Amino acid sequence: MWVYPNNWIPAKSLEEMATTDYDVLIVGSGAGGGATLYRLCELWRNQGARRIGILEKGDRLLHSHALNVPTMNVDRMRDQLWPDNSTHIGARLPSFSGARLTFALGGRTLFWNAACPRPAEFQLRYWPISTEELDVYFRLAERVLHCTSSYADGSSMQEVLMNRLHAHGILEATNMPLAIDMSGSHMGQIHSNAWFSSIHFLAYALNDRPFDLALNAYTTSVLVENGRAAGVTVASPDKRKHVIRAKNVVVSASTLETPRILLNSGIQGPAIGRYLTNHSFVLGTGKINRREFSENIGNLAILKRETRQSPYQIQILGPNQFFSYQQFEDKVLPDQVSIVYAAFGLVQSRPENRVYLDPNQRDEYGVPLNQVDFSYSSTDQRVIQQMRDGIIQSANAMGVTLDGEPALLPPGSDVHESCTCRMGTDPATSATNPYGQVHGVPGLYVADNSSIPLLAAANPTNATVALAMRLADHIVRTSR
Repeated sequence: MWVYPNNWIPAKSLEEMATTDYDVLIVGSGAGGGATLYRLCELWRNQGARRIGILEKGDRLLHSHALNVPTMNVDRMRDQLWPDNSTHIGARLPSFSGARLTFALGGRTLFWNAACPRPAEFQLRYWPISTEELDVYFRLAERVLHCTSSYADGSSMQEVLMNRLHAHGILEATNMPLAIDMSGSHMGQIHSNAWFSSIHFLAYALNDRPFDLALNAYTTSVLVENGRAAGVTVASPDKRKHVIRAKNVVVSASTLETPRILLNSGIQGPAIGRYLTNHSFVLGTGKINRREFSENIGNLAILKRETRQSPYQIQILGPNQFFSYQQFEDKVLPDQVSIVYAAFGLVQSRPENRVYLDPNQRDEYGVPLNQVDFSYSSTDQRVIQQMRDGIIQSANAMGVTLDGEPALLPPGSDVHESCTCRMGTDPATSATNPYGQVHGVPGLYVADNSSIPLLAAANPTNATVALAMRLADHIVRTSR
């Protein structure tokens, strides 16, 4: 049977890429890899001699964020599309059983909920970068992500429930910042691709300068020659191995896969794979009578921000599947509409929480599989109880009747895992320097959630994009 080529973006074969020496080779096309590619192409727009390549383990899947697909709403995306197009890696990770990865062009940004808050400023003071410099890169990231707090503007539900939270002293409640382009199409410029995914980065890059992309390209190891990065070894689906050479290698394969690649490459570093950090994830649902709002009930997108006393955030969303839905679906609401409380808690970064190579298990390519050791500390457990109490307090303030006790989901369910190649100044406790370069290996960088030095309660994507753009600037400054 004829299979139509899914060719909405040009790609090259590994054989073709193996004939090119790259200035920068990026492994992974999610938020970190995509942001690095975008920024390099933007800064090297008029420098035709520069060669940039990007390798994606998966294939083309969606040409946009899933919520931009006309047949989607949030329920269909969460319950069907994402599970059908992701790998439940947690099925073989007993202590991190909720983990899922998406091996496809764009990675998990095809399905993320697009929340883009900054980490709390008091948390950023522990990062090895000045808050002034971080502010520059967060503003750059928020511009390209189209971060906005106006998604629920005009909603009766948003206004009424926000006022109730504030009236009950929950003053850290605010409009949730979301990565969504609120502009309308005009004079030929199309803005129908509203929800942000890493496909945006590919589009920006494609229109700035040429780059080479290989799909179904499984990077198994990094090559190091004379003490510096020299390229990668990549396997194709037919298990043939290829060597692709580069002056700089940026690994952005995910918090679980990046340390696997580095460790399989024999890269030395006591912190590589250590300090695995996620968010404890407590979920509550409740109901409220729709008649408490005007006919134009609208939608709900509230963020209860992290504070020193309450080291967690709560995303409060609703009603029902209509937090985001296509215009093709009638908005039919029952008398009692559903509200979701998704709380993400601060987890201590501890070296014993780690990703490591399992000596007894290999994948079909002969590469050792990764395994995880993870547990919550007594401090983490206290935060988890605070999160439950915070959901109950917020629901009571809003007049929402909870369906039951808020539930703790298995570790990894938050899909915010970070810090396994965290940046810092001490090689004993960090895997990379403050620019994301692996300690002791010039030309080898990390640019995904794993490089975050300390995971605050905020979603990590905004931080990952900011750090990846800063890394790209560093490569441009130091390249000859």
